[in-house]
Amino acid sequence: MGRQELTAILLDTHAWAWSLTGDPRLSEGATSAILEAGSVLVSPISFFEIGQKVRLGKWPQMAPHVDDLPALLEEQGGRVATLAPQICLQGAVMPWDHRDPFDRLLAASALHYSVPLVSADEIFDTLPGLSRLW
Repeated sequence: MGRQELTAILLDTHAWAWSLTGDPRLSEGATSAILEAGSVLVSPISFFEIGQKVRLGKWPQMAPHVDDLPALLEEQGGRVATLAPQICLQGAVMPWDHRDPFDRLLAASALHYSVPLVSADEIFDTLPGLSRLW
């Protein structure tokens, strides 16, 4: 089955972080999607999630990068996706049992922009209408 041309994708927080650090957990499929997409989007919630996890000591590998995240995204040629009120509301009320607020906002963003979400997390496969690439 051939892949359609990707006009845009949204990166899950870990996918973006792994692309920044050259982490081998970033799959070949995810790497290809990033390279082939016309536009690579990162949600503002990913900046918050990384910063929060660094502050709490849960993601020490990202500590050296926290202050430079906006510049690093720009260097990668990525863009910050708008986190509009409609996305926040959709993330809050959509019928999906998953409770993680970061994942809910990322899923709502992917649905709002009608783009695939690049993520290793299979939980996204349980949300109807969301396309996950990995």
